[in-house]
Amino acid sequence: MTFRRPAPPPNRRAVLRATALAVPAVVGLGALAGCTDYDDSPDALLPLLSAAESDARTARGLGAGAERVAAVRSAHARALRREVDRLNRPRSSEPSEPPAAAPDREALGQRLDAARTQAARLVPQLPAHRAGLAGAVATRCAAVQQLDEAFGAGQPGPLQRVSAATPDEAATGPLQQALAAEHAAEWVYTTVTAFLPGSYENGLTAGGEAHRDRRTACETLLRAAGATPRSAQPAYSGDDPVSDRDSAVRLVIDAETDATRAWHGVLERTDDAGLRDVATQALVGSATRATSWRLDAGDTPAAVALPGRG
Repeated sequence: MTFRRPAPPPNRRAVLRATALAVPAVVGLGALAGCTDYDDSPDALLPLLSAAESDARTARGLGAGAERVAAVRSAHARALRREVDRLNRPRSSEPSEPPAAAPDREALGQRLDAARTQAARLVPQLPAHRAGLAGAVATRCAAVQQLDEAFGAGQPGPLQRVSAATPDEAATGPLQQALAAEHAAEWVYTTVTAFLPGSYENGLTAGGEAHRDRRTACETLLRAAGATPRSAQPAYSGDDPVSDRDSAVRLVIDAETDATRAWHGVLERTDDAGLRDVATQALVGSATRATSWRLDAGDTPAAVALPGRG
């Protein structure tokens, strides 16, 4: 069966323009202005778009070792431009200089860190679907830094204290999914210890502790919402049985990927700023660790552009 893509809906400005033409001339401008709530302010995503485009250009100019950064930031720019163009809001009337190119990898890493912070600060202010996009951009800027020590590679810090309000009904289901993913990740980090050498001990300890923190956060939030937190299963299975180092690393990657997707689902289904912050922290943690484990496994690409959205 062949599915035909439906025609895209008209943007808001086109609808308003058509409406204006249909209104009789006797209607005053004041009355017409009162018929719409169209927002003429510049799009809040424009700074993220400008930074992504500039970072992509910079990374391409740095040659070998920065190609993946260029690919990731180019994907960010495309996704952000699609969303900006979808609303068709006006550009700022104030001319702005594009960010200067970073001269080296260290400077590019600083730019990635600044872009991560910029996107994360926007997350609490945006509509849910846009919060998901900004959160994914922030997450991948942090994770792509793992590709090179010069970019500022380093594991994320511990989850900050949960300060979210009581989750609403729409967020309860996604939180249960996130809790299930955290239970599974805890089990995975404990299970793979038997198949990995001592050089993995620090990463296993940090990952296990992070998932325990997030599991506890989920349980706290669900109880506050009057829901019963989902219990852990006795065991979890991946696509392949764990029998050696390679299969153990693959299982950890799968667990972190599942956690990333689950927390992205929370981010897109809540308006609570505190819960969005918890979800963003969890996204950054899982996506950053997943990148490190993919690098160890020799995966290409080790860093995906928009984690949790695929």
